[in-house]
Amino acid sequence: MATPEKDWWDKAEVILHPVGGLLAALAVAGLGFFGSQFLEKRQSEETRARFYSELISKREEADSALRKDMFMSIIQSFLRPESTSIEDRIVKLELLSYNFHESLNLKPLFTQLENDIARSTAPAKRDQRSRLEKVAREVSRKEMVVLEGVGKSFERTVDFDDVAKAPGGLALEPAKLALDRVNREFVIVVKNVDVEQKEMQIRLEVRTPKGQSGDYDTDEAEFWIGFFDFPMIDHTRLSHDQRCAVVVKNFGQTSARISLVDFPGSYASLKEKPYIQEMIQDLLGAKKPADADRP
Repeated sequence: MATPEKDWWDKAEVILHPVGGLLAALAVAGLGFFGSQFLEKRQSEETRARFYSELISKREEADSALRKDMFMSIIQSFLRPESTSIEDRIVKLELLSYNFHESLNLKPLFTQLENDIARSTAPAKRDQRSRLEKVAREVSRKEMVVLEGVGKSFERTVDFDDVAKAPGGLALEPAKLALDRVNREFVIVVKNVDVEQKEMQIRLEVRTPKGQSGDYDTDEAEFWIGFFDFPMIDHTRLSHDQRCAVVVKNFGQTSARISLVDFPGSYASLKEKPYIQEMIQDLLGAKKPADADRP
């Protein structure tokens, strides 16, 4: 019986069959190689990320330990003021102010040191007080740079003669600020001025419109402000998790310059914790900035 002659397809199959096996083997080998390369690269990236995270964590732990030791060492000198001189306590207060002003209310320390300087008979008492005020103004300036970057602010000049002539206090020009779609009107009334202590008694009125009805909620606060009141610590809590603070920028013999800043509550001092109700509203998404514009 004669063998049938193979056609072109049969010949192609004979030739391509081993080629197909070779291509399949190459594909499997390539897949394994590139897969291995991908896994090695991914593992290397995860190792670097883990190493970087551990490095940052250890550095933060070391920094926290250093700050804790420094804080304990410095604060003990203020608990025993008779053991150190005024110059030494000014230096230590500078260290506290520049390193812990965001988390500590340092006003009592400033006030105590200012009183000690006033009772001192040293010839350098005027320079010591100027140095104390310089530290306080520098801390306020640093905090205002941060808060004005995320909030809104305005400035007003207070003339002491006008305050003395106003029987119920000098009402400064109101200002309207809008932060996170929440509109407010701020009114500052200067009631008294203490030129010697460089302080002013302020009544603050904050009016927040209630939707489109034309009504508004009014928050009032009355307090004394001076160079030792820092905005991240000494401020007024407002609705919608916002804060406002009044800061003394300059204080002369006849006038002063003050500033008011409206800023988010997340930029308040580290010691201030949000209310439980605010936290629940944030988690549930019930509080939205747009709600302030609705009736």
